[in-house]
Amino acid sequence: MGARSILHVDMDAFFASVELLRHPELVGRPVVVGGAGDRGVVAAASYPARVHGVRSAMATARARRLCPDLVVLPPDHAHYAEVSTRIMSCFAEFTPLVEPLSLDEAFLDVSGGLRSVGAAPAVAAELRRRVHERERLWCSVGVASSKLLAKLASEAAKPVPGSDDPPAGVVVVAPPDELDFLQRRPVGDLWGVGPATRERLDALGIATVLQLATFPVDALVAQLGEGTARHLHALANGVDDRPVVPDQPMRSISQEATFARDRHRPEELDADLVAMADQVAARARRRGVIARTVQLKVRTSDLRTLTRSRTLEVPSADGVSVARVVRALLDEVPVAAGIRLVGVGLTNLVDADVGVQLRLEGVAPEEPGAPSADRLAAAEAVDRVRARFGDSAIGPASRPHRSDPGPSDDGTQG
Repeated sequence: MGARSILHVDMDAFFASVELLRHPELVGRPVVVGGAGDRGVVAAASYPARVHGVRSAMATARARRLCPDLVVLPPDHAHYAEVSTRIMSCFAEFTPLVEPLSLDEAFLDVSGGLRSVGAAPAVAAELRRRVHERERLWCSVGVASSKLLAKLASEAAKPVPGSDDPPAGVVVVAPPDELDFLQRRPVGDLWGVGPATRERLDALGIATVLQLATFPVDALVAQLGEGTARHLHALANGVDDRPVVPDQPMRSISQEATFARDRHRPEELDADLVAMADQVAARARRRGVIARTVQLKVRTSDLRTLTRSRTLEVPSADGVSVARVVRALLDEVPVAAGIRLVGVGLTNLVDADVGVQLRLEGVAPEEPGAPSADRLAAAEAVDRVRARFGDSAIGPASRPHRSDPGPSDDGTQG
């Protein structure tokens, strides 16, 4: 069997680029998407912002120190999800084997559609052109025979902050060049090399992928453990047979808010919880899923992160039901000590049409997670109003306090 043809497609500064389409007056200026307060976090940075050292996951306060002219825009995850859906549909025009990794990146296996050597680069170029033509957004595409190499190639194809040279856009790693391309890279570029593993590799004197590839496996096992050592050693030698798996189920939907000042009473959190429950439930309905589990996340003033969850007797995508559950979960958290961040999440998602049939008869209205037929109909009516007039046209009766929304865990950017 010949070498596979795998594409890794990564949208360029996705959240920021989408916002610039809505704010053309900001093009060329340093822009980030994220929380604006002292405790806000950057979810995505435009390339002019990156010239100043601003990066995703950086505290907004630090980003402002690096770039005093920084423009901070609040995230709109619902809009990003809509754009992402259209982009993923565009990918599917080239192959049914599309494996989304997040809102803005995916693997594609185009091996089955190739009839001649060199066709994959042409597919990559056409895909990039088509996405830009339809969405006015650029993407970077890596082409290789494995997921690892394709992802590294797409990183090499990206724009370089501050450079006047046009980005490559598409980088192809041909089979004869794969090991050279891979093994001259720093070892931290490999999947699975986080801070702790990197520290152990540093202690062994391993700084490059080549050094890892030639290091005795038994010595690696002694330092990293059997599974991690053999996995990383195989990757370092270019062994990555993982297939592109389409239609991966969504794992979770969540929304967070970081407060400018700590909250010390449950009632101070109530409006935020209601608003976030409404937001995550609406996003679930848009994606045709319902949740078996509702999760509450809080971060205390001493930076401890606590999570509480409850499995619903009846899976739901109803904001009222979700809000009721997270309010109950809040009773299990020491709020008086001070809360700086709160989040609401839906997990264990199943297809709304075929996954679980909602039990509407014989359920007490007070039962957490048990939406009535009338409430579901009302929620769908709200969705129709928002689809026509925008997300801000209608919302829950209890409005949130001023806060800095953080990125959701199904839509952050690295």
